[in-house]
Amino acid sequence: MSDPQEFAVKTLQFYTTAEYPCSYLPDRAARSQVAAPTHLIDADLYSELVQQGFRRSGLFTYRPHCDACSACWPIRVDVAHFQPTRSQRRCWKRQETLNIRSTGLRWDDEHFELYQRYQHHRHPGAGMDDDMKSQYQQFLLTSRVETRLVEFRATSGQLLMVSVIDVLNDGLSAVYTFFEPEASGSLGTWAILWQIEQCRLAGLPWLYLGYWIEESRKMTYKSAFQPYELLRAGSWSPPSP
Repeated sequence: MSDPQEFAVKTLQFYTTAEYPCSYLPDRAARSQVAAPTHLIDADLYSELVQQGFRRSGLFTYRPHCDACSACWPIRVDVAHFQPTRSQRRCWKRQETLNIRSTGLRWDDEHFELYQRYQHHRHPGAGMDDDMKSQYQQFLLTSRVETRLVEFRATSGQLLMVSVIDVLNDGLSAVYTFFEPEASGSLGTWAILWQIEQCRLAGLPWLYLGYWIEESRKMTYKSAFQPYELLRAGSWSPPSP
């Protein structure tokens, strides 16, 4: 009898989008390769696709497929061998009192208001700061795989941060994190440290951080979590010395 998962992989089709302005490198055009049909992509198949460099935005599973650029490298943190830097250890201690709650995907007015503040302060003019509620829902609250929504609150009860995380067969995938833009304590760094710890506690070897672009200052933080691997020519390996 044939393996249903193998059948699903063979049944998938991949199409390339039209060009659109690159979000990370100015004056460059980008394309994405999208896996379809979306209803076939369950948690197991999605785990396989992430291992091949794909990522998820709502129901769309995609990877970069640009005509004249290969700057985007899929990146994952080696959880078993991860060693926090001195600054990362300080960051972890500053936020140890956060109250954390993990739930399924759900609408929450407080989350959406925080998301809007984050976009307005961190990514003005990037196109996401004007998101309507429906776009927010499609981007972060729509999923056919196992996805967790995690909220982080101060001891006072103030909502400081929200993370959306996909659970894979071999790790976690950091879909998106947004936080109070004026809060101190490097919340974005702390969120990744927390996700690495969740992988460790669950016995999962990898934390997938999406794409790393050496030329993009927005992506610099990802390479600070070492050791890590990059997907190059179809194979995961540490970066070249």
